[in-house]
Amino acid sequence: MRVTPLVSVLVLSTSLCFGQGFAPVFTSADAPSAPTKEPAKPISFDLSAIDKTADPCTDFYQYACGNWKKNNPIPADQVRWGRFNELAERNNYLLYQELKTASDAPKTPLQTKYGDYFAACMNVDEADKLGAKPIMPQLALIDGLTDKKQFAALNVELWKKYDGDLLFGLGVQQDQKDSAQQILGTGQGGLSLPDRDYYLTQDDRSKKLRDQYVAHVTAMFVLLGDTPVKAAQEATDVMRIETALAKGSMARVEMRDPAKRYHIMTIAQVDALSPNYNWQQYVDGLGLQAAKTINVSSPGFVQAANAMIETESLSAFKSYLRWHTLHGAAPLLSKPIVDENFGFFSATLQGQKEQTPRWKQCTRMTDRALGEAVGQDWVKQNFPPEAKENMEKLVAALERALGEDIKSLPWMSDTTKVEAKKKLDTIRQKIGYPEKWRDYATLTVKRDDLVGNVENSSKFEDLHNLGKLGKPVDETEWGMTPPTVNAYYNPPQNDINFPAGILQPPFYDNNIDPAVNFGGIGVVIGHEMTHGFDDQGSKYDLHGNVRVWWTPEDLAKFNERTECEAKEYDGFEVAPGQKLNGHLTLGENTADNGGIRIAFQALQETIAKDKTAAEPGYADGKRDGYTAEQRFFIGFGQVWCENKTEQSARVSAKTDPHSSGEWRTKGTVQNFEEFGKAFGCKVGQPMMPTSSCRVW
Repeated sequence: MRVTPLVSVLVLSTSLCFGQGFAPVFTSADAPSAPTKEPAKPISFDLSAIDKTADPCTDFYQYACGNWKKNNPIPADQVRWGRFNELAERNNYLLYQELKTASDAPKTPLQTKYGDYFAACMNVDEADKLGAKPIMPQLALIDGLTDKKQFAALNVELWKKYDGDLLFGLGVQQDQKDSAQQILGTGQGGLSLPDRDYYLTQDDRSKKLRDQYVAHVTAMFVLLGDTPVKAAQEATDVMRIETALAKGSMARVEMRDPAKRYHIMTIAQVDALSPNYNWQQYVDGLGLQAAKTINVSSPGFVQAANAMIETESLSAFKSYLRWHTLHGAAPLLSKPIVDENFGFFSATLQGQKEQTPRWKQCTRMTDRALGEAVGQDWVKQNFPPEAKENMEKLVAALERALGEDIKSLPWMSDTTKVEAKKKLDTIRQKIGYPEKWRDYATLTVKRDDLVGNVENSSKFEDLHNLGKLGKPVDETEWGMTPPTVNAYYNPPQNDINFPAGILQPPFYDNNIDPAVNFGGIGVVIGHEMTHGFDDQGSKYDLHGNVRVWWTPEDLAKFNERTECEAKEYDGFEVAPGQKLNGHLTLGENTADNGGIRIAFQALQETIAKDKTAAEPGYADGKRDGYTAEQRFFIGFGQVWCENKTEQSARVSAKTDPHSSGEWRTKGTVQNFEEFGKAFGCKVGQPMMPTSSCRVW
């Protein structure tokens, strides 16, 4: 089973939504429960959400979302509740119904497979009866270590039997200098807290969290059967080792730069970089003898891990390995372990009040494991062909608008504009679901073996990934499952991807006026297109290779403009004393700001072509009291209505490359003069400042 690896493979993609999450945390007490009712279908333009006591020119987010925020408190089993969550919960419910039916009365071999996976997950009686027994074989292998020189051999054995990467991990990625090639790569990881800064920051809040983390690790070792004294020592060892790894890790902002995460080395060079770990033995043991080189994205981390192997005692390192085995499997084990895991990672760290019902978690877990098996049936019921056709028309409209935007940029030379247009013209789109579905025939699933199923699923994905080494890139492959409420841009493949799950209200509604759809899914499309030209995407050419295609003068102007955005968002507060990191969120902020501009432009072009057809239901230029332009902006703002716990907001500020919903809304409209015109704002008001930032 893949647990938290010391080094994980970097998968480069840029998504619309919410960034790093945590392992699922199950509950035993309400495991047999089922949803009591179907969640309401979200509304694309919600008049009741608007707070008309607020001035849209002063605080547009409060205006668009104020009543929604007041009437939609965070559910006890969530740490964040927003419009994305509304749709995701509904999709999850519809998926649950499909899984429950497949579990009870499957009609096809594929339904039997994902129905059995779901059933095994729901069987809490079996989980409680087994306790920690499912991970005892892994722990026995770790306990059997007698020499540090055995670490590579141990990693191979754990991978072969349980898909465990407890020391280092390897995976296949596109070569950023030659995107037609697929190469072996290794990254960084091995930390249980959300980010390296949680180990290194010296403020009182961070120190307290570290103390609470050590107490949690101690409690977990006691649940595993260790004495309190031994458990306390093991927890101290874990914290010391993870802190050393954190010090050797690259910061998230650094990892955004492709040049800083590209270091091609021969296996002999990696062995020299980390002589205390036998890389050649590890590579050969995984059946990757054909690999001659590895992209080491974080050489400093590999060196830090090597130093740790050198200086730490064998017993301390075994404590670390035992911890990551336990921590990775904790959500799958018995109630006491599940409860303790929830108590720190969800309640303390994120502010979650109650554990998420197991049916929800098992539904999501099955979707992650067998997404393209489950998705085949899901899209038949929830994604009609006309939805895909209409989406293709919207994408075409946004492509035209971005082309016009590039052509009219006053700060970019014609030379760079030609290159930018070439890249835009080669962006490919994937809408709804894959052209060809994954074959799960070799994945073994048992109805009475949850941990085994997770291990097998993880190994299945690993083998699929490693099997790409040296082969042509499959450009039809997806990185998200069909029911997912999200979207992404993939720089090495230069494509935009929109799963069926997001192509529904509040993002898209075939029965509403184009202004709202352009403000919702239109901005999503524009957002993903603009990712091809943000501070990361702009480093890739039309073929997905990292190459400077800018003139030096234009690149300097581009960097000046992105730095304006970074400094602007640095000033936005998400919790008392906690501000956004403008450089961490720069790519998403650039995509938000560019996306809304080209979506608005596409709307204007649509209205100009056929004003009557473009504005159905309008009377005297208004609908529900709002112009098309105002409805566009309200539709956009309401996509980001949300409430978050303070703890969750603080975690996101340090780990999430996306800004909070409030600042994705306000930060974007205050940089777009058309918003101020639409609502009659005066220059100098908060949403129409005297100076603003613009890249695209």
